[in-house]
Amino acid sequence: MTPRTVLCWLLAALSLAFGPAIAHKAGTTGYATITVAGQSVRFALTLPQEGVLPDGPQRELIDFAAAIAAHVRILADGSACAGVPAAARRSSPGPANIEIVVLYACAAPVRTLSIRDGLAAVLGEDHHTIADIGWPGGSQQVVFETGHRAADVSIAGAAPADSPAGNTFASYFFIGVEHILTGFDHVLFIIALILPGGRWLSLAALVTAFTVAHSLTLALSVLGIATLPAQLVEPVIALSIAYVAFENLTMKRAVSRRWLVSFLFGLVHGFGFAGALAEVGLPTGGLVSALVGFNLGVEAGQLLIVGLLLPLLLWLQRFPWEPKVARLSSTVIMAAGLALLAERALIGNM
Repeated sequence: MTPRTVLCWLLAALSLAFGPAIAHKAGTTGYATITVAGQSVRFALTLPQEGVLPDGPQRELIDFAAAIAAHVRILADGSACAGVPAAARRSSPGPANIEIVVLYACAAPVRTLSIRDGLAAVLGEDHHTIADIGWPGGSQQVVFETGHRAADVSIAGAAPADSPAGNTFASYFFIGVEHILTGFDHVLFIIALILPGGRWLSLAALVTAFTVAHSLTLALSVLGIATLPAQLVEPVIALSIAYVAFENLTMKRAVSRRWLVSFLFGLVHGFGFAGALAEVGLPTGGLVSALVGFNLGVEAGQLLIVGLLLPLLLWLQRFPWEPKVARLSSTVIMAAGLALLAERALIGNM
């Protein structure tokens, strides 16, 4: 990463944190994450709300997302990809930001990605977009600014047209790993599950029950057999975090039925994983490879979390103050789950 890119990234962070204090002097600065997976490209843009789109009806935000989609062109090997706004929201809590997600479907696996940033027409000539472009096995940073509104990126390791399955599996495997490691709600649930400790066999039963359950509902949802609306799934995932942490605080010991709790909430988490996979997009071919790859990626990330936490929990059990640490941790996790539940329930009713 060049010093110039580092400086621009710093400016983006300051802009998102302090909004108009920077925007009024040097235009707005947005941060974009562009993720390439097979024939799909996910464009996620974060902008400071003040000075861009003040508080207003959700309809205005949806129209703004459509304008973003219309002025950001994505081409794969010279052919335009079709873009559809997938999400438009105001972030909370923290600095008031706008988050826009646009999904692009391309005719073939992307080998050369071309990005044409026309956001100056929407946000003004002084707007800067700092983009982090990622694909399985590589990444690149690009700054779109006055005089530099286009970029061409060679996607290393793109699959040849006659063998998409292997590349699709690898692409979605890494997407699955990334999702579980960056999905703090799923991570909190796993931590809360194993926090009380117990025998290796009981811990293995907890993790296995969670794995089987979310694998089942992930497959059912992706295949269109059974689905649940995100307005229901996301609050229940938050509730699962708070409930398991509450159990940690109230139960005398690790109860034998806890694998059932893990299984039931795992079913809901599977629908959450399916929603994340839908945001990324699925290839028209190689659906099974994408599904298996994503699911195994989730499992790999989950095992990494457990593998890092278990030795620490076992080490803490050597000290007399370990129960207090466990209770404090469960209290914090329960509070986080309840806060997340309130936020998601409120957003779902707006």
